[in-house]
Amino acid sequence: MPEAAIDSHPSGWSYRAGVARYVIDAPTLLHLVADDVVVGAAHQLVAPNLIRSQALSLLLAAVRAGELTEEVALQRHERITEIKLRLLGDRVSRRTAWKIAREHGWENTFDAEYLAVCVLQADALITIDETLAAKAAHIVPLATLGALVG
Repeated sequence: MPEAAIDSHPSGWSYRAGVARYVIDAPTLLHLVADDVVVGAAHQLVAPNLIRSQALSLLLAAVRAGELTEEVALQRHERITEIKLRLLGDRVSRRTAWKIAREHGWENTFDAEYLAVCVLQADALITIDETLAAKAAHIVPLATLGALVG
């Protein structure tokens, strides 16, 4: 890749110029899978390590509630593993999540982990979870699902 095509993120992570990096959460990941959304080639998805476990738990809850059959849930789980997603869980991300949760008086760091990854490694957060979007609104930039397909 030509050197002119490399930019540097404040975190020190290099990325291709023109590539938008979006953090997504577990409900949004499941939405992408359920609706067969194809993420545009000019975009990169990033998330904290916990996203796949949270997505699996949401699938189990949907099966237990009778919203999905086990077969459909397991198919969606397979699709999750096929989506190109950069997972992060380094010490700096975890420490940043801790700081965000403490500063905002949150009971746990789960939502803060998504915001920490966004602060450190992404351009914006995309979520279908209104509660997370409200929490994030004054901390990180937000983008819509439509941004992923462009």
